[in-house]
Amino acid sequence: MKIGRIVKVSGPLVVAKDMDEANIYDVVKVGESGLIGEIIEMRGDNASIQVYEETSGIGPGDPVVTTGETLSVELGPGLMESMFDGIQRPLDAFMEAAKSAFLTKGVSVKSLSRTRKWDFKPTAKVGDKVVAGDIVGTVQETPVVLHKIMVPYGIEGTIKEIKAGEFTVEEAVYVVETTNGDKELTLMQKWPVRKGRPFARKLNPLEPMTTGQRVIDTFFPVAKGGAAAVPGPFGAGKTVVQHQVAKWGDAEIVIYVGCGERGNEMTDVLNEFPELKDPKTGESLMKRTVLIANTSNMPVAAREACIYTGITIAEYFRDMGYSVSIMADSTSRWAEALREMSGRLEEMPGDEGYPAYLGSRLADYYERAGKVIALGSDGREGAVTAIGAVSPPGGDLSEPVTQGTLRIVKVFWGLDAQLAYQRHFPAINWLNSYSLYLDKIGGWMDEQIASDWSEIRTKAMALLQEESSLQEIVRLIGMDALSEKDRLKLEVAKSIREDYLQQNAFHEVDTYASLDKQYKMLKLVLEFGVQADKALEAGVYLDKILKMTVRDKIARSKYIPEEEIDRMDDIAKELAIEVDKLIVEGGVLDA
Repeated sequence: MKIGRIVKVSGPLVVAKDMDEANIYDVVKVGESGLIGEIIEMRGDNASIQVYEETSGIGPGDPVVTTGETLSVELGPGLMESMFDGIQRPLDAFMEAAKSAFLTKGVSVKSLSRTRKWDFKPTAKVGDKVVAGDIVGTVQETPVVLHKIMVPYGIEGTIKEIKAGEFTVEEAVYVVETTNGDKELTLMQKWPVRKGRPFARKLNPLEPMTTGQRVIDTFFPVAKGGAAAVPGPFGAGKTVVQHQVAKWGDAEIVIYVGCGERGNEMTDVLNEFPELKDPKTGESLMKRTVLIANTSNMPVAAREACIYTGITIAEYFRDMGYSVSIMADSTSRWAEALREMSGRLEEMPGDEGYPAYLGSRLADYYERAGKVIALGSDGREGAVTAIGAVSPPGGDLSEPVTQGTLRIVKVFWGLDAQLAYQRHFPAINWLNSYSLYLDKIGGWMDEQIASDWSEIRTKAMALLQEESSLQEIVRLIGMDALSEKDRLKLEVAKSIREDYLQQNAFHEVDTYASLDKQYKMLKLVLEFGVQADKALEAGVYLDKILKMTVRDKIARSKYIPEEEIDRMDDIAKELAIEVDKLIVEGGVLDA
């Protein structure tokens, strides 16, 4: 074992000499305490190492030992319900080993428990031919997640032996006879975080990942296997939007990466998720969630690794055939870690001091999202949907991280500080946000939900855009300059904004709206516009129309529980009756 020596320490960056036998991206043990680090640059026999722990107390002359392995994650039963740091150290086991509530340097813990036993049920039998990705058995990891044990990448052959029963992740459970001899395999496999897991074929994402958030599902949907960005200034509600998507999105597995954010936000997730009931299974949401916490006071180098740790775990569950959503909050903090390490390496800076390779690193991450046919002979489909929050300084969307992200992702949920100040949440600006999946998802919605879904969505968006133009006129010359028809359009657009798009994340009914409820709600708001227009044509004054008692019922339809959404049909009938009554009272009804 070759030992190098430290020649320079600059915060999380350590330079060591005599490292000619090491390779780029090797994991190394730094100093007498054996701090975990990763080689990120080689110059001759000098290695630049980013250390994932606090480097105080180490100095020139201290030893550096290479492990010969790349930074990898352990994949197997025990991932669900866990909370890891940026390099997959379980925080509860870490706290036990360190006997401290704070990260203590030099403490070594295994990512997956080596003592817990899992009940393995084989689905393959002796004599079966298997290839990489084939499922050989299952472990019921939580009441809602069936963990499928897959043949690791690079293994192909015939099952020589397979056992049922209770095993730890290190015990051999099956043996595969390959051309290179017998391979004893366990419930666990390892995978390098910086390398995407292979798949058979990438598919075109056509189906929406519904979130229960009306502004997202109706106007700016993200496809299962797609990528979305949520940029916005401080206080605009990025974290709550991501929490809502994590809670209510119809992904089967949720990976939540707290990347450089405040510790209290991860505490909120930890406190809320176990209490939340999954609408599909009735079990706690935590039963299908993996948390990765690298908060702002944790080592900055581990922040750079944490999103790769998250996406690798997401790909692993994707390969089992699950639909997975990964939330990264926030990629700006990750980019700041990149910038800090780049500065310490004395690399040539790009825009605003970020490294020149910022764009390619962002692409590396988001391109790992997608809907795929996984490896294996059964052709199962899985998807990873990546949703990244971006925190541009001062809300400036022209800064490099936001622009680099928008070049890659196909969905942009632009949060607006002004909407947030007006207490309009989610504060997603409907005029500058977009989704490039609209056409494909619109076709799916027309087939699955209602044949006129795309039509009413287009009408609603046209009204919101027209409202923006009319408000310019109002600001210049006043409301009296508008015709009654234009004033009605403003009222309908206001109803779309306040009664439909505005949604209370903390209200037990309004926090989530199914696609059927969204359709009925929007149809009801637009029906008011149609009926009111009919009344105007018949000579009814606009003031009379706006005072109709049914308007309050339309506004409160968001609070109708899911099981009672048919009540909206009754409100629509009541609306038609009230309008007909107004027309009769107006005395302009034809005989």
